[in-house]
Amino acid sequence: MEYSNNVTEFVLLGLTQDPGGQKALFVIFLLTYIVTMVGNLLTLVTVLASPSLGSPMYLFLVYLSLMDASYPTVISPKLIKDLLYGQKTISFSACMGQLFLEHLFGGAEIFLLVAMAYDRYVAICKPLHYITIMNRQVCILLLVVSSAGGFVHSLVQLLFVYNLPFCGPNVIDHFMCDMYPLLELACTDTYVLGLTMVANGGAICTVVFICLLTSYGIILSSLKTHSQEGRRKALSTCFSHITVVVLFFVPCIFMYVRPVSHLSVDKFISVAYVVISPMLNPLIYTLRNSEMTNAMKKLWCRKLGIDRLRVFHSY
Repeated sequence: MEYSNNVTEFVLLGLTQDPGGQKALFVIFLLTYIVTMVGNLLTLVTVLASPSLGSPMYLFLVYLSLMDASYPTVISPKLIKDLLYGQKTISFSACMGQLFLEHLFGGAEIFLLVAMAYDRYVAICKPLHYITIMNRQVCILLLVVSSAGGFVHSLVQLLFVYNLPFCGPNVIDHFMCDMYPLLELACTDTYVLGLTMVANGGAICTVVFICLLTSYGIILSSLKTHSQEGRRKALSTCFSHITVVVLFFVPCIFMYVRPVSHLSVDKFISVAYVVISPMLNPLIYTLRNSEMTNAMKKLWCRKLGIDRLRVFHSY
């Protein structure tokens, strides 16, 4: 039997149908999005404007801030608008665009976290060769590979879903367009395709997560030979990275390492890596990193000092 795609838009049920709950969630997600953007842009500006933060780790941190600002921007503005106005429809093309971008930025962040783990491994386990191994060309190559990995992953997701026939119901029990809810709406058997999605998304998340935890285990075990000060600094950085990894990967693994099945709890789990993780990442990296906090204080004290001086001269 042949099916035609006659669905031009989807209806997103969102997180709740209760009007009071929607108003409360509107305030929460609006504030969360503002904190996310301010935190990540503040991190980005601080690193770029501070000569003392010139090591490869901070180059990766700038890229992570870009990802953490871009990823929720694909989802949160639409979610906030839907909570405010109650209009929860999304066109087919906008849905496909949202699907592509969320997996692009999410996939790029997965591979970026691998690059950051490698950077910490070299810095802690091979400190004398750090500058030689992690030269500018290598850093740029790792960033390009991260972006390319995210693009390929996202393109595969999009091509599979875009060609599916959607001829029946168009209601998605979610606040965004994602793989499993869309597969359940398709007018064809998606079992084999679902297994392919598990291999593409779930396997990547699981394998990378295990590799990252293993690498950090190797790093932590090598700290026995370091001085107390060096061990303290390395532990602070590593625990920041491990926290970010756990916050991002655990919900992703829960979502994508299973056969195609859309659970009602999925949309609440999605909030963890779409909304919460991008907001917490800059806080984790700045609050646990003395170099970042010192650079931030110097930058903004200098900025405020210049502004006050200008005001004084204007009088």
